[in-house]
Amino acid sequence: MGAGGCLAVPWRCLVVLCLRLLFLVPAGVPVRSGDAAFPKAMDNVTVRQGESATLRCSVDNRVTRVAWLNRSSILYAGNDKWCLDPRVVLLSNTKTEYSIQIQDVDVYDEGPYTCSVQTDNHPKTSRVHLIVQVSPKIVEISSDISINEGGNISLTCIATGRPDPTITWRHISPKAVGFVSEDEYLEITGITREQSGEYECSASNDVAAPVIRRVKVTVNYPPYISDAKSIGVPVGQKGILQCEASAVPAAEFQWYKDDKRLVEGQKGVKVESKAFFSRLTFFNVSEQDYGNYTCVASNKLGNTNVSIILYEETTTALTPWKGPGAVHDGNNGTSRRAGCIGLLPLLLLHLLLKF
Repeated sequence: MGAGGCLAVPWRCLVVLCLRLLFLVPAGVPVRSGDAAFPKAMDNVTVRQGESATLRCSVDNRVTRVAWLNRSSILYAGNDKWCLDPRVVLLSNTKTEYSIQIQDVDVYDEGPYTCSVQTDNHPKTSRVHLIVQVSPKIVEISSDISINEGGNISLTCIATGRPDPTITWRHISPKAVGFVSEDEYLEITGITREQSGEYECSASNDVAAPVIRRVKVTVNYPPYISDAKSIGVPVGQKGILQCEASAVPAAEFQWYKDDKRLVEGQKGVKVESKAFFSRLTFFNVSEQDYGNYTCVASNKLGNTNVSIILYEETTTALTPWKGPGAVHDGNNGTSRRAGCIGLLPLLLLHLLLKF
């Protein structure tokens, strides 16, 4: 209803009110501001929702009666309050200014307000427009979503405010650059695993700080084994086979040797699986442990496997010979080759002299 909820009065008072209105604001008088002979009302007033709006009207000693009206409702006539709204109060009624204040302004208070004065039996009016700005508010946003890779998604973000807020979508990712959409709706077709993560909706209209909400998009895809290497381990030593796989949902791992599944608790072997890798540990490698092992990674979208070989590694300790004249700089092979090349001319000379 706005600030113009007026006091209900008996019929006799209503007659008096009508007569006063006819005298104060007669029909056919145009709404004017800027009349040189008429004290001006203020320019349009812009306030934020919840703040107070002050409406001022400059007057002079020629004014005999004055009133503030909201559309067709009287708010104040002189010092008399005609509306029931407790938020409307009289601030000033002097020979130079007549002003009222509307507290805790809301959107329904927006609109035209009229300052009406009576001067020398010539009623005149001036109008001011109250503009109410409202901070942005996101009233509807998509829920978190899970979708298989290659599918299509549509995200929605609806916001209200005065003026209408600008809505933008942004992918929260180190690889993402700038905005992915400047609309209420974000459409992604053929989504990839790189497009998973959080998407941020921002609503702003410069009235207050932007409002931000986020939607989590989970992209499901089958396992992909990214790392698995065969290793060599001497008998009696500790050996570890590791298999790494990326997948959403996280992969489940299984280990096989010669079609026989290896399980946790098996003597001398430990199977340890985490979200993105699985490790097969041999605490004391024996001849029977050598061979081909298969790592299988699977989730609800599929499975994949890789073969890893545990082979025997033999080490032979070689101690280089260090004779007189050898250069001990850590490059013994080069020293020996240099020594041999130096003795070759002497050997050839000895053979020529012998024959």
